[in-house]
Amino acid sequence: MFLSKILGFFSNDLAIDLGTANTLVSVKGKGIVINEPSVVAIKADKHKNRVLAVGKEAKDMIGKTPKDIIAIRPMKNGVIADFDITEEMIRYFIKKVHNRKSLIHPRIVICVPYGLTQVERKAVKESAMSAGAREVFLIEEPMAAAIGAGLPVKDPQGSMVIDIGGGTTEIGVISLGGLVVSKSIRTAGDKFDKSIVDYINKKYNLVIGERTAEEIKIEIGTAIQLDKELKMLVKGKNRITGLLETITVTSEDVREALKEPIKELGEALKEVLEQTPPDLAGDIVENGIVLTGGGALLRGIDKYFSDLVSLPVFVAEEPLLAVARGTGMALDQIDLLSNVEE
Repeated sequence: MFLSKILGFFSNDLAIDLGTANTLVSVKGKGIVINEPSVVAIKADKHKNRVLAVGKEAKDMIGKTPKDIIAIRPMKNGVIADFDITEEMIRYFIKKVHNRKSLIHPRIVICVPYGLTQVERKAVKESAMSAGAREVFLIEEPMAAAIGAGLPVKDPQGSMVIDIGGGTTEIGVISLGGLVVSKSIRTAGDKFDKSIVDYINKKYNLVIGERTAEEIKIEIGTAIQLDKELKMLVKGKNRITGLLETITVTSEDVREALKEPIKELGEALKEVLEQTPPDLAGDIVENGIVLTGGGALLRGIDKYFSDLVSLPVFVAEEPLLAVARGTGMALDQIDLLSNVEE
């Protein structure tokens, strides 16, 4: 214990946005220093699995590995699906920040989805402790997103944020430094990708992977009808003939594919607004709603929500980094987080 504290003096406190799709790591005083996919490639040996690659290098292996190598995403829907692999991933990022010094034991703030069970929260903390953390603190994602988006979370006024991540979408109303109303749903970027895969399969008889679906979403994805339709050539395998094929996919195709998951987000938003106290609702009418996360970059999604609830909706500056930035800013108040888990 004493040695751990001594070593702690030589370490930098870390903030980790442990996302389903990407993991971002911030260092106190330096900002975001790591932004890599939440993917680990392992080689299955007889007695134990051996980690071959983590992050971008591992993601590049997805769908392209021989049978004895598996590319795993250890986070599913914002929670740990594979405890051991998540531990290896956190250990890798800690060592990368500290130039591979194995005796460093930093304090870590980890961002987690709202509504995690005590068992899931404990799993996140234990995974980080096993990976070498000295102390672990948790901050909920809507709060981190609001802080990172620059909202006045400590003021006695209502601020509303929608964070559309990879595994979950977090919707929160914040006032006086706390979450007044919040909701987490497992409809987000990954479900968008799967919906595109299913739609292309059904309409065009073309089998594509989720990486291709993600590229389609980024290149021509939209939540609303566009003035000028976008098009993209997509390669895949015809599920009837088994032959390789190239087709043209339009933004209208993607809008149709994403209709249901986006509708689910809209229903969740309306539910949170219905539960918001009247005085805070008045603040939101005046100040609007802020979108963060990768899903905020989908064309027209701000207008979709705005038309749905008749409120102003804005996309945060650098929405992909908002949660990580907010988690990093929490490092400056790490002592206040120590009571969160009590």
